[in-house]
Amino acid sequence: GAIAALERLHFVTSYPIGFGEDIFRAMAEVPAVCNYLHLPAQSGSDRILAAMNRPYTARQYLELIERGRTIVPDLSLAGDFIVGFPGESEQDFQKTVRLMRAVGYKNCFIFKYSPRPGTAAAKRLKDDVPAEVKRRRNNELLAVQEEISRELHRAFIGQTVEVLVEGPSKSARKNRADRCHQLTGRTRGDHIVVFDAPGKADELTGKLVQVKIRDASALTLFGELANRA
Repeated sequence: GAIAALERLHFVTSYPIGFGEDIFRAMAEVPAVCNYLHLPAQSGSDRILAAMNRPYTARQYLELIERGRTIVPDLSLAGDFIVGFPGESEQDFQKTVRLMRAVGYKNCFIFKYSPRPGTAAAKRLKDDVPAEVKRRRNNELLAVQEEISRELHRAFIGQTVEVLVEGPSKSARKNRADRCHQLTGRTRGDHIVVFDAPGKADELTGKLVQVKIRDASALTLFGELANRA
């Protein structure tokens, strides 16, 4: 049942296999459950997923996302990817790029493969992707994700969103003169929002507020209190 005092609940990192539709139903039906998931894919290539011992295919992963967005149309997603896994070809990498574009993640955490002592991959697979290739693929994925994030955020301009206020923004923390004027928080979809709220830092921290979005970057939404007098 619902907990009366709980206003927000969201999942941190989930595993694609065994992820049931009951979670999506909870997002759609329980007001406190946020529409955000961190759902790592790691690769868009079935061959590389098998080498990673991931028990799902790229198609199965995409089908899970499709089911989720059928139930929760505004589902917000973060992901993880590893580039340069042993044996990863350029074709494998381009499949990862296509999967990333198909999903349209809010943000992604992208890592270059490096052997870790004691892991199955380090024991049985040769680290055969050159370092310069890993760097290029890493940078390419970062650029693709920045493009996706920027487009997603532009769609928020003009909208009013609910924000859980975390406190002064990074800029305000560095500049004490701005400390009481600029706050930061997160939407229900885990988007970072920075907004002006003169003199309201102590009053609003930890509260839910409505913010009108005026501008956006790839990482951040910018706005002002929607109900400012």
